[in-house]
Amino acid sequence: MGDVEICTQAFGAATDPPILLVGGAEASMDWWEDGFCARLAAAGRYVVRFDTRDTGRSTTFPVGAPTYSGEDMLTDVVRLPDALGLGPAHLVGISMGGGISQVVAARHPDRVASLTLIATTPATPGGPGRPELPPMSEELARKFAEPQPGPDWSDRESVIAYFLAGEHTFAGSLPVDEQRVRRIAGRAFDRSPVPAAAANHWLLGEGEEPDTTSLGDITAPTLVLHGTEDPLFPYAHGEALAREIPGATLVPLPGMGHQMPPPELWDTVVSALVAHTEAAAG
Repeated sequence: MGDVEICTQAFGAATDPPILLVGGAEASMDWWEDGFCARLAAAGRYVVRFDTRDTGRSTTFPVGAPTYSGEDMLTDVVRLPDALGLGPAHLVGISMGGGISQVVAARHPDRVASLTLIATTPATPGGPGRPELPPMSEELARKFAEPQPGPDWSDRESVIAYFLAGEHTFAGSLPVDEQRVRRIAGRAFDRSPVPAAAANHWLLGEGEEPDTTSLGDITAPTLVLHGTEDPLFPYAHGEALAREIPGATLVPLPGMGHQMPPPELWDTVVSALVAHTEAAAG
């Protein structure tokens, strides 16, 4: 698309309603697991996952000096369904991808069939009626205050250990399946020519103007899925999204932290997504 290449993979029949999965910071498409995508496809959805800029097989930029902006990441999500011939898509965004998806839905209502937000927080300024949202947990704040050295991005095991440590840091009370995380992180490393480039995502937003759209501008049917034990965006952040987006529905994910829904929650998440996208299409 334009001056960048975006790597995509689809599951299911192209004639089914399209779902576009929008990942979080540093996350290649691999974190939307094969089994999760296959379950949605088996339920009659055409599921598309993709590598955001600087992850996987998509275009990478100089490490520590990305020449694109958060606005460009947003534009990718707007343009991708058209490039794939999908038309309006059901957007499913997690964390940073949830923030991007909110703005896309607010600015481009004709491009969004429905919106699902997972483990994210309001991406637009709140009005006078928004209560102050709770900060990250004290434990997480302490870890951020004492950052550990980053991984050796050229070493597969070092990068896997980095993502595994992050999973433990952001998890709730559900046990972390270390073999599962190691498998996903290893696959992401193997698919990424420049694994270190993914950290460029943390540099986005510097010097950019804040978005002026409002959650009240979102007209797409919206589902909010939020972990009850999210240490970065406590559950009240999900409640704020559901309160400020007209007609939104909030579904709690018990025991989940700030993370991709683990397989223990797939029954809940897949059922909610299928019902939500079916209702939006009806």
